[in-house]
Amino acid sequence: MPFSIVLYEPEIPPNTGNIIRLCANTGASLHLIRPFGFEWEDRRLKRAGLDYHDLAHVTLHDSYDEYVAQVQPPRSFAFTTKATNNYTTANFSVTDAFVFGPETRGLPADFLAALPKENRLRIPMHPESRSLNLANSVAVALYEAWRQVGFVDSR
Repeated sequence: MPFSIVLYEPEIPPNTGNIIRLCANTGASLHLIRPFGFEWEDRRLKRAGLDYHDLAHVTLHDSYDEYVAQVQPPRSFAFTTKATNNYTTANFSVTDAFVFGPETRGLPADFLAALPKENRLRIPMHPESRSLNLANSVAVALYEAWRQVGFVDSR
């Protein structure tokens, strides 16, 4: 099983399209948790993903619980500005899942509380900054994880 990227209720189609392209280029699977802030056929989603939609493994889920029941991820990490642990302190495995919240509000507090503290990670930024773009955050996390496992299955 490759890395899994999980977008919990994504809101902005170009971000999701960019992440589809990122997953196609890294071999990560992408799981999208409804509801979305856009229609699945949104032209902005298609445009941002270019011709990578057919190259990415994307699964749509009606809820996070459905995703967990179907995929049974061995270990999940939540990326959030509310965490204290830096993402570079984690030791990743190719079976890990990385969960990212909606662009305007992040992951819900109860979702974060259900994960062990060491599985809640943040990407450092200047103190006056609120957050990074979702697609950029996914890229930072995924490439660090992939680097840790020696860029398996890359050319």
